[in-house]
Amino acid sequence: MASVTGSLVIAGLGPGAEALVTPEVTAALSAATDVVGYIPYVARVAPRAGLTLHPSDNRVELDRARAALEMAAEGRRVVVVSSGDPGVFAMASAVFEALEAREDWQALDIRVLPGITAMLAAAAAAGAPLGHDFCCINLSDNLKPWEIIESRLRHASKADFAMAFYNPRSASRPEGFTRTLEVLRQECGPDRLITFARAVSTPDQRIVTVTLAEATPDMADMRTVVIVGNSATRRVGRFVYSPRSVR
Repeated sequence: MASVTGSLVIAGLGPGAEALVTPEVTAALSAATDVVGYIPYVARVAPRAGLTLHPSDNRVELDRARAALEMAAEGRRVVVVSSGDPGVFAMASAVFEALEAREDWQALDIRVLPGITAMLAAAAAAGAPLGHDFCCINLSDNLKPWEIIESRLRHASKADFAMAFYNPRSASRPEGFTRTLEVLRQECGPDRLITFARAVSTPDQRIVTVTLAEATPDMADMRTVVIVGNSATRRVGRFVYSPRSVR
């Protein structure tokens, strides 16, 4: 059976600013013997005596999860880090998928610590575009086919949700976001507001809101969260918000 002296914490580091890391996550990092995660996220953790950092590539999530669980089973205090919240397109799901395959690891002390997502930080910087019902869609087709993405885009648009998009436009697959904008214009019309929030909470933060007619694919990259309003979303001064009531 797995040692119960070890522990595994799956923690969210927030969108970028150190001020947005929760005290709970800071305490877990201070107590850790090992930190595991994607290279740029592990780089956010300061080295110190007694702490081993384990950075790895972005496409080895299950291997990373298994390695973290193995170290915890050996009695170490392991923290798996993600940006934003670990349960939103991040490592919590990968850890539980790895855990499902090994009953002997299921006695471990495992906790998931929430973080402020890029989506919520972007919405706050823009105003309140997610002020009513909304959904969140990962536009990457690495783990699901484009047909599913398009179906979800069309159904969410028809239901008049505000929408937040992660991973909108990669250098290797720029055509996906071009197709996304085409679908949105078909379903939502040209006047719907769309916000491009890049590098939120960092010194490079840039928030731009335009209409779908004005939006171009090159306005987004993998550091951008894109938020599309619902039919009632509107501007007030430099802000964008979605009213709480539907009439």
